[in-house]
Amino acid sequence: MTSDSSDSHGTTPASTPLLPGITSPLDLKKLSEPDLLRLAEEIRSTLINTLAETGGHLGPNLGVVELSIALHTIFESPTDKFLFDVSHQGYVHKMLTGRADKIDTIRQFEGLNGFLLRTESEHDCYGAGHAGTALSAALGMAAARDLAGDKNHVVAVAGDAAFTCGPTLEALNNIAHTTKRFIVVLNDNEWSIDKNVGAIAKYFNALQTNTAYSGVRQKAAEFVEKIAGEGVRKFAHKIERSAKNLLFPNVLFEKFGLRYFGPIDGHNLPLLLKTFDYLKRQDEPVILHIITEKGRGYQPALEKPGKFHGLGPYKVEDGSTESGAITYSELFGRAVTDFAKEDQKVVAITAAMPGGTKLEIFKKEIPERYFDVGIAEEHAALFACGLATQGFKPFLAIYSTFMQRAYDMIIHDMALQKLPVRLCMDRGGLSGDDGPTHHGLFDIGYLRHIPNIVHMQPRDEDEFVDMLWTMNNYDKGPIAIRYPRGAGTGAKPKDQPVLLEIGRAEVLQEGKDVTLIGLGDLFSLAVETKNALEAQGRSVTLINPRFIKPLDAEAIKRAAKDCTVLCTFEDHVLSNGFGASIIELLHDAGITTPVERIGWPDQFVEHGKPDILRKKHGLTAKNALAKIAPHLPAKAATA
Repeated sequence: MTSDSSDSHGTTPASTPLLPGITSPLDLKKLSEPDLLRLAEEIRSTLINTLAETGGHLGPNLGVVELSIALHTIFESPTDKFLFDVSHQGYVHKMLTGRADKIDTIRQFEGLNGFLLRTESEHDCYGAGHAGTALSAALGMAAARDLAGDKNHVVAVAGDAAFTCGPTLEALNNIAHTTKRFIVVLNDNEWSIDKNVGAIAKYFNALQTNTAYSGVRQKAAEFVEKIAGEGVRKFAHKIERSAKNLLFPNVLFEKFGLRYFGPIDGHNLPLLLKTFDYLKRQDEPVILHIITEKGRGYQPALEKPGKFHGLGPYKVEDGSTESGAITYSELFGRAVTDFAKEDQKVVAITAAMPGGTKLEIFKKEIPERYFDVGIAEEHAALFACGLATQGFKPFLAIYSTFMQRAYDMIIHDMALQKLPVRLCMDRGGLSGDDGPTHHGLFDIGYLRHIPNIVHMQPRDEDEFVDMLWTMNNYDKGPIAIRYPRGAGTGAKPKDQPVLLEIGRAEVLQEGKDVTLIGLGDLFSLAVETKNALEAQGRSVTLINPRFIKPLDAEAIKRAAKDCTVLCTFEDHVLSNGFGASIIELLHDAGITTPVERIGWPDQFVEHGKPDILRKKHGLTAKNALAKIAPHLPAKAATA
């Protein structure tokens, strides 16, 4: 029966768009079930067309449309708390909590963040950007609720890949001992960023072979039939025939003290509504296992879920993207693979990022020496240490922002034992649209004080391959390289890379007025500043430091003694950064030449295009000139 009264859950005419009317989760509760189903399709269409212009995490969000609608329909956000692991799949949540009209600003400067952000909305109860955080944080919220005597619900949504992550398993170990009311949703789609790997992933796929399965399958069918009727048995049979299957109650989750429900179809909205309504009334920790499709509703995303996990703008018609200049990541994947073809000791390791790090090249051509350990950076680092003790040459490729998780292993296992693990830190520097959770702006600070470690950054692609070759031939301890997201200057690598002398900078020219030291991708900014100073008649020393640690102390001290002012440039926070190390060096040497620094401020930098953010935060030649000018004597006017 059709009705114009939304309060009576009548069905809105099909010609009326529903999404513009969703200004808060309360609006969902006024919609009929058919309207909710229509809303799901509107959201999918909006995501596909909007992200084609902005880029973003399309596949993960297409997979959680029905789940997000069901959560917000049954529960009461923001009183009830939803935590999405990583939270890159939070776009639908944002659209349902009053931000649908801003979805076209996602990941754009001063627009919506691509992850949940506590400062963005009261409905974003927990910010995230790294995997494995949801269960522990949610459990802390549940414990706080219990201590306060409140009755709200806490729901943690985690993909199956998150269950390969140490913190998730640590949280599972504590849930039953901490609270009686807690809901975990296992969003099972076989993917994190790439195809899931390891024993837990296989466990999710193989349990139907167990002899106890047939009885448990019947119990699962009886459960969903009790909630939603006979029709859902068809899905249970579909699950039985597929490679995916349920974790039966007396294994794994119930051993952790969580009552297991599922698996159920994560795209069956009526079933999700009924299931959550049932689970919210349980007085025990529960886990609901749902099966979803990453990229559901968009064929290109279904065919290439890895590509559509997160990408730039694309053509809606076929999902194609523009191929630009070769990136540092692609150069890395190609170079290390070529090294491995000539050297049987070279191995490659990634933590669920073969596509992002481009080790997919190595995986395809030398699969027997390629290792993907899943979202387990700490294990990846220790695993690399073990390989290094046996004479192998492990290249460990992890984004700078994720390498933070392996910090203890870098100190305690690599550096202390002088194990030659090669740390390849992609996204070293600003990561643009991904924002503060993904900017690699801290690795100089967290590595430069560790004994026995070498740290480098190239100024262009040619030097990058030389540095990788130098890493390949270095055996005295851990050696790290940071390199930026995307392409560089376009400098073509030599046919045969050159072995660099450890700790030796490149002094490109010498002058008497100003010394400019430009690290890595900000070397070009130093060059721009040099040109402007020379146009003013100033004499300039220009240095490409190459090495963050060890510094070329003699070259830097000599340049500092001979000039009036020194200025450093770095794609890193200034606090405890590269420029700070120059100040320490000169202070210890008793050299009083003033040092000015260009880099990122002591804050978490927002998301946006790099050129916009650099201009806003002063990473420009104009700002460098303004800082240098007060230290220089005025130039005499010429006739």
